[in-house]
Amino acid sequence: MFYFATFIFGSIWGSFCNVCIYRLPNNESVIKGRSFCPSCKNQIKWYDNIPFLSFIFLRGKCRNCSNKISFQYFLVELLSGISFLAIFFLYGISITTLLLIILSIFFIIIFFIDLKHYIIPNELTFPLMVIGFIKSFDPNLNQTIFPNYINSLLGGIFGYSIIWLIIFFYKKVRNKEGMGLGDAKLMAVVGFWFGWISIPFTIFISSVVALVLVIPSLLKKTKDMSAQIPFGPYIIIGCILYVSFANQIKYLLF
Repeated sequence: MFYFATFIFGSIWGSFCNVCIYRLPNNESVIKGRSFCPSCKNQIKWYDNIPFLSFIFLRGKCRNCSNKISFQYFLVELLSGISFLAIFFLYGISITTLLLIILSIFFIIIFFIDLKHYIIPNELTFPLMVIGFIKSFDPNLNQTIFPNYINSLLGGIFGYSIIWLIIFFYKKVRNKEGMGLGDAKLMAVVGFWFGWISIPFTIFISSVVALVLVIPSLLKKTKDMSAQIPFGPYIIIGCILYVSFANQIKYLLF
């Protein structure tokens, strides 16, 4: 029952994530006003806003205008529920669980906003930097994944600096922007949360994943080398893999 309740709780937060994903890029408040259909602008009734079930019962269509509801809404709720469940399964009732749940909520929102709009709002990265650094002063946290405050500070600076340097040199060589500062801030988040040691692994994995996924588009010529690619989602994938295998990574390095 605890696992089922955790999954449902996560899916409810997933519904809030969908609100943020839609409203933040439009500079709209995420706490004021009821949810509404993006097509007809009619308010959504509570019984049409139940995670998973409403999407299924409505067959992915708005009750009022019959326009299709993006599958993203269902997917975000599912991912949020699964992430809550996985974190609770691994770390139980603990501060570590609470922190990782908070991080997962922010990561889901960032993932889909950057994927769609090619931006990472400061409203998401700045709070994560602060939380990541403040938590590092607690010596009782899980030391396998969370660093001390010195390591956290170095990680934040290292994460931001390495992406900033890539942006700087790319602009000098190609005379145009290659990445955005949003990516640098997101990498700083990774550093503040998991220390400097997480940065090389996260950059390497995110680059490999991005390359693997982009190569088919380049071969089919649906994209060229100058095409804009949202890198935030790949950073998040790299960070998740680091946290998942932190023990093994540290063992290999040290």
